[in-house]
Amino acid sequence: MSERLNVEEIFASKVFTFGKMKERLPKSVYKEVRQIMDQGGELSLAAADVVAKAMKDWAVENGATHYTHWFQPLTGITAEKHDAFVTHPDEDGKMIMEFSGKELIKGEPDASSFPSGGLRATFEARGYTAWDITSPAFLKEDATGVILCIPTAFCSYTGEALDKKTPLLRSMEAISEQALRIVRLFGNTGATKVVASVGPEQEYFLVDREKYLQREDLIFAGRTLFGAPAPKGQELEDHYFGTIRERVGAYMKDLNAELWKLGVTAKTQHNEVAPAQHELAPVYETANIAVDHNQLVMETMKKVAGRHGLTCLLHEKPFAGVNGSGKHNNWSLGTDNGVNLLDPGETPNENIQFLLVLACIIKAVDIHADLLRQSASDVGNDHRLGANEAPPAIISVFLGEQLEDVVKQLVETGEAEHCLEGGKLETGVSTLPDLEKDATDRNRTSPFAFTGNKFEFRMVGSSDSIASPNTTLNAIVAEAFCEAADRLEKAEDFELAVHDLIKEYLGAHQRIIFNGDGYSDEWVAEAARRGLPNIKSMVEAAATLTTDKAVKLFEKFGIFTKVELESREEIIYETYVKTINIEANTMIDMAGKKYIPAVAKYTKQLADAVVAVREAGVEPTVQARLLGKVNEKLTAAQEALSGLSQAAAAAAAITDMKSQALYYKDTVREAMDALRAPIDELEMIVDKGVWPVPSYGELTFEV
Repeated sequence: MSERLNVEEIFASKVFTFGKMKERLPKSVYKEVRQIMDQGGELSLAAADVVAKAMKDWAVENGATHYTHWFQPLTGITAEKHDAFVTHPDEDGKMIMEFSGKELIKGEPDASSFPSGGLRATFEARGYTAWDITSPAFLKEDATGVILCIPTAFCSYTGEALDKKTPLLRSMEAISEQALRIVRLFGNTGATKVVASVGPEQEYFLVDREKYLQREDLIFAGRTLFGAPAPKGQELEDHYFGTIRERVGAYMKDLNAELWKLGVTAKTQHNEVAPAQHELAPVYETANIAVDHNQLVMETMKKVAGRHGLTCLLHEKPFAGVNGSGKHNNWSLGTDNGVNLLDPGETPNENIQFLLVLACIIKAVDIHADLLRQSASDVGNDHRLGANEAPPAIISVFLGEQLEDVVKQLVETGEAEHCLEGGKLETGVSTLPDLEKDATDRNRTSPFAFTGNKFEFRMVGSSDSIASPNTTLNAIVAEAFCEAADRLEKAEDFELAVHDLIKEYLGAHQRIIFNGDGYSDEWVAEAARRGLPNIKSMVEAAATLTTDKAVKLFEKFGIFTKVELESREEIIYETYVKTINIEANTMIDMAGKKYIPAVAKYTKQLADAVVAVREAGVEPTVQARLLGKVNEKLTAAQEALSGLSQAAAAAAAITDMKSQALYYKDTVREAMDALRAPIDELEMIVDKGVWPVPSYGELTFEV
C-alpha cells in the first residue's frame, strides 16, 4: 500500500509564505512588506534586517545551512551560488548563524561568465542580484543539503538586465499601468493594479536512465540525432489520456509531492500523445511567480526522475516521427478587485469593456506578430512549429464561432445585436445528464487561441523559459491599451468614441483572425495573401528584436533598452551556433566511433556467412544481397560523415555570428540530415544484437 499524502499539510511547507511571515514578523514590518509587494517601493534596511533574521531562523529550523540568490540568467535555466549562514565564531568558539538585510537584498555573482551579448566584457566581472520581494523564498533540498533560495533579478554593474526576470517585472508594471487606464474609463475606481496571470502546461518525456546513458545524443543534445522509427508510434492514439504505467505513476506521485511542498499548484497529470510523453499543468498564478514555478517544475522533474531510474527529457523534439513537446502558455488579465478583463460574460456583444480589451489584443498581436513568434523561438522549437503537431510558425488568433460572429457584425454594421449561444448537448442516454455546451469549439492548431476567459499561446517550447513570451505579451498589449486610453481619455462622447474605436481596431486587424485548420497548406497560402509573416526559424526570428518598431515599443515602457535588445539578438545567434555545433560534433562522434565500426563488423560477419554457405555448396543469395545493401548504406554513411565534418569545419571558420548561425541552419543541418538518413536505414536492416545503442522502441515503450 502506497504512503498516503496529506496535501493540505505539506503544501508550501518549504515556502516562506505570507502566513509564516505573519507569524514571525512584527506587525509593522509585515505591513511594510505587504505594502511594497502590492504597491511597490523600497524596503527600509531596518525592516530588511528583521525579515532576513526571520527568514533565516525559519530556514535553519528546517535544516538549512546555506542561502542563495536564485536567478534566471539568459541561459534559459536558473543559477545559484551558495553561501553558508556561518560567520566568525565568538570568543568561546561558538559558531553564530547570521543573515543580514543587506545580504537578503543584494548579491554579487560574476556577470561576465553568463551570456551577455556583449554587454559585459570578460574582464568586467561585477553583476548584482536584487531580491524580488513579490516572489516568495523557498527551500531546496538535495545532496548539498537544505538551501534557502531567494528569487532575485540579475543586472550588470552598468544597469542592463542580464536575466529573464527583470524585463518580465518591468512588463508587468507596464501592462498594469495601462490596463488600469482602461478599467478607470469604465468606472472601476476600486482597482489599484491589473495583474497578468499565467498557467503554463508542461509536456515532457520519460525514458529509462540506463538506456539514456547509452545514447550520447540524448546526453549531449537532449534529443536523438539518429533513430529509426519503432514498429508502433502514436498512430493508434492509445497513449493519449491512457492508463498511466506503474513506474510513471510512482514518479508522478513523487513529483507532485515535491512540487506541492514548494508551493507549486500542480493540478493536472496525464499521458500525452506520443509514447513515453506526459503532461503536468498547474493552477494560474501571477506571471512572475508562474515563471519561477515553471523553472522549479522543470528542475524538479529532472531531479525526481533520477530517483525512479528514469530521465526526464524536456527537449521539444527528442524523437523524430512522433509528437514533440510544447508548453501552452495560458495568459489572462485581472484587476486586484476581482474583475477578469478577458471574461466575455453571457452576452459578449453587450460587454463593451471586454470588446475593447479584445480589440486591443487583436491589434497588438497583428502589429507585433513577428515579436510574438520570436518570443517562442528556441533551437528545439524549430523542429515543432509548422510540423503538423504544433501550431504553425504563422501567428493567428482563434476566437471561436461566437466571438468571430460578434466581430463580423461590428465590422460590417457597426453594431453587434446578437451572439451565438451554446445550447444543450443531448447525450441520448437516459441516465446521463444533458450538458450545457460552450458557445464555441476549440482549435488545437491555433498558435494564439481564445479559450473562454484567457488566451492560450500554444507556441512556447517545452524546455524554454516562459518569461520571454509573457514579457512580450505584456508589452504589446500594454502598447495597445496605452494608445486606446490616449484617445478615449480625450473623448467628449465616451460611448461613441469607444464604439468607433472597437470597430476601427477590429476592421483594421481582422486579417490576424483565423478559425480554420492552421496545419493546412491552404492556410499558408491564405496567410501570405493576408500579408502575415511566416518566420520559420529561430535565426530568422532574432532580427525582429531590433527593428525600429520593436525598439520603440520596449523603450517606451522601459522594458528593454536598444542595447539590451541588441545583446539578446546576439545571444540568440550564439546559442544557435553552439547548439547545432554540439549536435554536429555528437553525430560525428557517434557515427565514427559507434555506428560505422559496428556495421563494419557486421559486414564481416555477413561476408564470412557468404563464404561459408558457398563452401557448403549452396548459393548464398540472401546473404550476398544483404551484404551488398548494407555495404551500400555503409559507404553512404561514411561519405556523409565526411561531408558533415567538412561543413562543421567551414562553419567554425566564419567570424560573423549572424552569418555563422545562418550557415549552421542552412548547410550544417542539411549535412546532419544527410548523415542521419543512411544510419537510420542501416538500423532497419542490421542485426539488432549488433546495433550499438537502444532503439526508439526500447526508449519509448520500455519505461
